[in-house]
Amino acid sequence: MRFRTVCQAAIESAVTGAGPPLSPNSTRQSKYKVMTIRQNIVITVLIGAASIPVMPVSAESRPSALSDPSVRWNSAALQGIRDAKLGAPVVARALAIVHTCMYDAWAAYDERAVGTQLGGALRRPVSERTLANKEQAISYAAYRALVDVLPVDTNSVYIPLMKQLGYDPSDSSTDIETPTGIGNVACAAVLEYRHHDKSNQLGDLAQGPHSDWTGYAPINTPSPVPARAAPSDPNHWQPLTYVNSSGDLMTQRFVGAQWSQVTPFALTSGDQFRALTARFGPATYGSKEYREQAEELVAISAALTDKQKMIAEYWNDGPNTEQPPGHWALFAQFVSERDHHSLDDDVKMFFVLSNAIFDAGIAAWDAKRTYDSVRPVTAIPFLFRGKTIRAWGGPGKGTVEMDGSQWIPYQAATFPTPPFPDYVSGHSTYSAAAARILELWTGSDHFGEAVTIPAGSSKIEPGITPARPISLRWETFTDAADEAGISRRYGGIHFRGADLAGRLLGRVVAFRAWQRAKSYFDGSAGGEVTDDMTANRATGNLPPHPKHPAN
Repeated sequence: MRFRTVCQAAIESAVTGAGPPLSPNSTRQSKYKVMTIRQNIVITVLIGAASIPVMPVSAESRPSALSDPSVRWNSAALQGIRDAKLGAPVVARALAIVHTCMYDAWAAYDERAVGTQLGGALRRPVSERTLANKEQAISYAAYRALVDVLPVDTNSVYIPLMKQLGYDPSDSSTDIETPTGIGNVACAAVLEYRHHDKSNQLGDLAQGPHSDWTGYAPINTPSPVPARAAPSDPNHWQPLTYVNSSGDLMTQRFVGAQWSQVTPFALTSGDQFRALTARFGPATYGSKEYREQAEELVAISAALTDKQKMIAEYWNDGPNTEQPPGHWALFAQFVSERDHHSLDDDVKMFFVLSNAIFDAGIAAWDAKRTYDSVRPVTAIPFLFRGKTIRAWGGPGKGTVEMDGSQWIPYQAATFPTPPFPDYVSGHSTYSAAAARILELWTGSDHFGEAVTIPAGSSKIEPGITPARPISLRWETFTDAADEAGISRRYGGIHFRGADLAGRLLGRVVAFRAWQRAKSYFDGSAGGEVTDDMTANRATGNLPPHPKHPAN
């Protein structure tokens, strides 16, 4: 089949990073610690609509302490995200703003780095480039950003953290000869810019923060789950109606319908790589590809193993979680601890990571809006209505025979499928971009993280699944990203094409973000990276690490 062969070939090249070996200048020699099993430590990772207990395989698989303010503010942002209950694209933007504010404040105390908004205008003399001044400046910047983009936890998280760090949250000084003023001024410039980036954060383009201002309207009328109302156009997304975990009747609206219009960090526009996504899909109704992608998901559903179910749940990142962008920010905290980062390292790593994820979301949502493609939860019942199929029958029922119209994804009934179209997968795009950035940052694809999911801890099949503890291990960042992508197929959320095209898109976007961030690090910001450079280098050569520039 053309789609599978062409797309798979492109993905194999892009996702495996085929290309010349890493040069000594670009390889960051990390001091990986010996990993030992600590049997009695249980942490909680938020997943789906509730939390699932996860046991780290490594005694040091999570940071033992929040060693510097940049990590502590990242954790504060993730808590704000969980409590704000925002959609993934809004979450990605919020994280990018917080870490950009911190970076711009930090840049004032670096020899070469320039800020994204004020360039080198805030540069402080060598005598002031102390760790204490950097910590104070980035803390004020982070605080101001969080109060603006994630205000829900201002009193419960951000103000207490400022006080724990020894800073006065009410100090709004704009004296740029002080770290407080640097942080406040740097962040104010970023916020002013981002308030007008067409995300509609302020609700000035349409009523309600982050609401759609572009006039999107679904072609198909809403349907319950399992689908009862046949779509009028089976190529297009159909909103769902369902009862959420609070007992409220929900009718989906396209979350982030305007997101393709948001001003990116490194991309020229949200549609910059639309030609790339157009090459690989989505499949159209009546084609062989359309039926085969549905048959594949039905077969996966019928043969789901406990491990596949837990992979689907672990990567779900649904309501009340830190969402896919925050999931990778947690992984970055692991990298910080593993590689013994300095404050400077963390500020730069979180800056490029969060902005790459932000741009990945814009590019993915451009595809979602452009193609407005049907989800499996609609297409499969439509295709197989009146036909007997074998598939997962619901919590605790295992694989059963059913009329195809009764097919449901392996998801909680209170959140059966996310509220936006299929193509491309946001999880795949976010994760591929994040994995590539962490590979570029560290100079190696090595990850070395693992978690163990206790028996019976499933939120979809509690007390039943998994029958025995399940270990998820990722030797490389790419392994983790690929698992995040395929988890959406295990869960019945995305078709193959949406997953694979998302992986490719994420890696290409990551390279653009990496090049742009490096220009801020070395003070050369302003030059453009061509699309040819992006396409040729995103899949192979690693540019020199910012800590080890090429001679």
